Amino acid sequence: MPAGIPARQGTGARGPVAHVSIPANPVPTTASVSKSDMATTDDILSAQDAPENAPAQFVRWFRDVAPYVHDFRGKIFVIGFGGELVRDGALNALVQDLSLLSALGIRLILVHGSRPQVNEQLRLKGYATQFGRGTEPTSADALECAKEAAGEIRLDIEAAFSQGLPNTPMSHAQIRVISGNFVTARPVGIIDGVDYKHAGAVRKVDLEAIRNIISQGAIVLLSPLGFSPTGEAFNLAMEDLATSAAVALRAEKLIFLTQDRTVHNTDGTIDTELAREDAEALLASRTLDEDTASFLAHASLAVKRGVARAHLIPYTLDGSVLLEIFTHDGVGTMVVEDTLDDIRPATVDDVGAIVQLIEPLEEDGTLVPRGRSIIEREVEKFTVLEHDGVIYGCVALRPYLDEGMAEMACLIVHPEWQGTGEGEVLLRHTESQARAMGAKRLFVLTTRTSHWFLNRGFVQGGVSDLPHEKRAHYNRSRNSLVFIKRL
Repeated sequence: MPAGIPARQGTGARGPVAHVSIPANPVPTTASVSKSDMATTDDILSAQDAPENAPAQFVRWFRDVAPYVHDFRGKIFVIGFGGELVRDGALNALVQDLSLLSALGIRLILVHGSRPQVNEQLRLKGYATQFGRGTEPTSADALECAKEAAGEIRLDIEAAFSQGLPNTPMSHAQIRVISGNFVTARPVGIIDGVDYKHAGAVRKVDLEAIRNIISQGAIVLLSPLGFSPTGEAFNLAMEDLATSAAVALRAEKLIFLTQDRTVHNTDGTIDTELAREDAEALLASRTLDEDTASFLAHASLAVKRGVARAHLIPYTLDGSVLLEIFTHDGVGTMVVEDTLDDIRPATVDDVGAIVQLIEPLEEDGTLVPRGRSIIEREVEKFTVLEHDGVIYGCVALRPYLDEGMAEMACLIVHPEWQGTGEGEVLLRHTESQARAMGAKRLFVLTTRTSHWFLNRGFVQGGVSDLPHEKRAHYNRSRNSLVFIKRL
């Protein structure tokens, strides 16, 4: 195995790199993938539209999600959603999907909001106060409305998890939902001369009690209320509570279900992965609407404080939780710690360092000898990993866009940095570059690292699957294996 290919199981954006697309004619996963087979991968069917008599497709779905199931078993997910989801009638569908996650061994903490329900209670009782986004002053009357709304939603959630009719997704589900005084709160106090009264902030989460409960397979439900040692109750913001719980529990994921508050690119497509620093820069630009900015700020804070990944996904899309967790690109915006701080395009000044990385692998036959002159001519195709002025990794990307493909070559990490996931960083970055170019498939040629690529979603192809130009220059004496990945 060449330098730079860590042997450990890799993880992609949302988990193990296993693409869960749903082709109308599933792509064979045997030793050869023909171009005619691969061309069908753009014809995607939803689960609802797929023919019922497609057993091969059904089996493929299960096999494709298996890496995620194995990876997430026993991990903690904190799921936050506002009262808007309940108001809009999306609770039952969400509960069905969460029940499946629980059955798969994922440990769930649910945090619900109640803003629209509180506002409705205030309106019905003749109060002019209406709550918006964030923490706002809470009068004694508003606190009573918050208690009533939280109690109603809690009962609705418990009732939804108690379903079990035959021939429904909840059939045979025996899920216990436990709520209680798990959150100690403090008063927000007086800010800029304004007394926030019964508005509170999280002081402590009872980690031992929560871990005890989820270890037994039950789901913990947190309402947006906290309690002080003096016996007072405080109104909490759902976003703050979910973030505090995820950070305290060192959750694998914090997932916010929103009406449609994902981050979009300039072309209108969803930005599926956002480094934390980029998220903070976007927030500083003040170009986002208030709701999206609030969710993104909490997601960024959670990641900064140790949560592995934070997601904003639309509850308006049926099954969005499953699609976000069990597909590679998901359907929402995911915030991750900026692991790409030291990754950048190569320059002519980097040629010497790239040659030093490549030479040992050329000498042992892992890579084809290139020579310094070739590296100099192709340096603009390289990306490098740099730390404190030291180049310790590189990768090259060569486009063949006439045939919708791109080649990844020279994926190398210095031996001293192996085993820390830097190979994954380069792979993900290269995949993103290839997608941005318009490539639909990424291919590699290798003689010694086939398992590493297979574990990361590549399938074995043949020489005939290569672009025409690459096929013409294929070195048959090396007999390199061809691996291809759909992007």
